[in-house]
Amino acid sequence: MLDEAELNTQLRTISEAGSAQLVLDVLESNLRRIGATHVLMTGLPMPKRPIESLVQRIRWPDARSGSVENVGLTANDSALFLGLASNRASVWTVTAGDMEHSRLLAAAGEGAQVVIIPVTELHPFQAFVYCAGPSLKTDKCTLAALELLTDAVFAKLQDMGVVTAQRPGALSIRERKVLELTAFGKTASEIAEVLDISQRTVHAHLQNASVKLNATNKTHTVVEALRYGQIRV
Repeated sequence: MLDEAELNTQLRTISEAGSAQLVLDVLESNLRRIGATHVLMTGLPMPKRPIESLVQRIRWPDARSGSVENVGLTANDSALFLGLASNRASVWTVTAGDMEHSRLLAAAGEGAQVVIIPVTELHPFQAFVYCAGPSLKTDKCTLAALELLTDAVFAKLQDMGVVTAQRPGALSIRERKVLELTAFGKTASEIAEVLDISQRTVHAHLQNASVKLNATNKTHTVVEALRYGQIRV
């Protein structure tokens, strides 16, 4: 895809760019170079939150009908959660079953390859770049270069104030700390002592976090906090 000199040149272009459009153009042009016919660059919203404000770019026509219009994107599209399976770029081949549960994958078409690139440098913010096509060039060197470009793009967008680490509905610092200690097996009494707060306040933080994460119990709350990048253990 890119030799070292080209990659460094593009990273410098991103660093020196004066507009978000130019930054996104650099990444999209490289996705097109590997054969992408569909492109999506977006943040992942917290549970029960809309995705529209987090979408940076979408070029996702419906391959089944030959439409050039972007397919409708919703926050609960199952394709958006494929990126949570790994912190490295990965490749997915769309199956008929995938198409039943995802408008994005259905629009890409059965047999299409999808490259999923997670953004790993903006914790606790989560963002992903997706591209799809009938025959993408996806060797290890290409994926590694795309990871570098993607991280550079979103870091630049953050510097420009286009994206922020704090998503609507994200946990507070204290809620995260309570959940991190819970994940390590600490009791409410132990957490209260560590944080110098009352047990009642500990339970209040757990309840607030549970509501934000749409979780049903304490264990589920911890799992969802991990899945949405709110805590690390």
